[in-house]
Amino acid sequence: MGFSKEKMKQIKWLMVLAAALILGIIYSDQVFAGLGFAFQIARPFLYGGVIAFVLNLPMKAFENKVLKRWNGKAASKLKRPVSMVLSIISVFLVITIVIGTVVPQVTATAAEVGRKIPAFVDRVTLELENLAVNYPELAEKVEELEAIEINWDSLADTVFDFLKNGAGDMLTSTVSVASGIIGGIVNSVIAFIFALYILSQKEKLGNQCVRIISAYLPEKAGSYLLKVCSMLHKNFSSFITGQCLEAVILGTLFVIFMTLFRMPYALMIGVLIAFTALIPIVGAFIGCIVGAFLILIDNPLLAMWFVIMFLIIQQIEGNLIYPKVVGNSVGLPSIWVLMAVSLGGSLFGVSGMLFFIPLLSTIYALIRESVNRRNAEKGKYFPLTEPGDAGHTGGASDGNGPDRRDKRPADGQKKSRADNGQGRK
Repeated sequence: MGFSKEKMKQIKWLMVLAAALILGIIYSDQVFAGLGFAFQIARPFLYGGVIAFVLNLPMKAFENKVLKRWNGKAASKLKRPVSMVLSIISVFLVITIVIGTVVPQVTATAAEVGRKIPAFVDRVTLELENLAVNYPELAEKVEELEAIEINWDSLADTVFDFLKNGAGDMLTSTVSVASGIIGGIVNSVIAFIFALYILSQKEKLGNQCVRIISAYLPEKAGSYLLKVCSMLHKNFSSFITGQCLEAVILGTLFVIFMTLFRMPYALMIGVLIAFTALIPIVGAFIGCIVGAFLILIDNPLLAMWFVIMFLIIQQIEGNLIYPKVVGNSVGLPSIWVLMAVSLGGSLFGVSGMLFFIPLLSTIYALIRESVNRRNAEKGKYFPLTEPGDAGHTGGASDGNGPDRRDKRPADGQKKSRADNGQGRK
């Protein structure tokens, strides 16, 4: 029994794939080293793509809303560069406001802490003396520690050897840090220039990608890949926009309530919480810890009231604001948001937290669509959506899920349709 030409071609490609997998397993160390080297080369271009994606959000707003009425020959040439410059200025302005508001206040607070440390040490020393008077056994333990003889010559020799051997390591570390800083600056410049090229020619680049996919992939696979890319773009754009808007709302609420209750550092803590709230779930709590510490230096009781106020505002934000602003745009239940944050944070840190939520949202939507389609093909109907769809970031269904009403036709309707089909035959 012979095989057709198409079948032989499939077998050949399967054998090539199997051989490649076996070689990849055998030489896994070299493969990972090569992937790491390729990533180092492509890193500035990847960063440039991320910068272009972020800058594209305000640039589209400037093009389609702010400069919407600007038409004509000059607009066709200048609207894109003007929108690009305005988006860059707006992003740098936000970063400057955050740094200019937070850093000076943190520096002043650190200086104030330094001034208060001697008084704090005196209070601790007084408390230790009182403990020694009230608990004589503690004084005995201290005397036993003081009786321990220390070989100062041996300790000095150890410190001298450490300094002698560590001088070369310190010099090497200094050179490596300096080269790393220079390399980071060069990569940042390359990434920024690459991002500008992407933004200026994004329609042309998108058309080229579509043409390449259409040329080298079957029609069905190409259409599915374009659909996945469109969903990824939509989910990432909606997540970033919603997260930034939610952070601004949260920071504004803290500034207003802290000003009303006459708490110190209202503007600085509000900006800090708004900036850290960009990190899903855990970000606002980081800002709360820093803000509570700053207030604790001035007034410990007021710091306790700040924590209580934070918990109340966090409940309002989590149950009312977040589902409306971010939840409906992402379409991911709360349990999967938590898993995305945990998995992304453990793998790639803060950037992984931001990246994995829209990525997992896209995977969730694709799997849900596939499951619903297969169940519909098998004649199985489920009248309700998943219980988590209306969760913290789930919101309403995006249209891929089953309808809440049971659309299963009655038995009489099925029978009448079957009879009509037989009659037509």
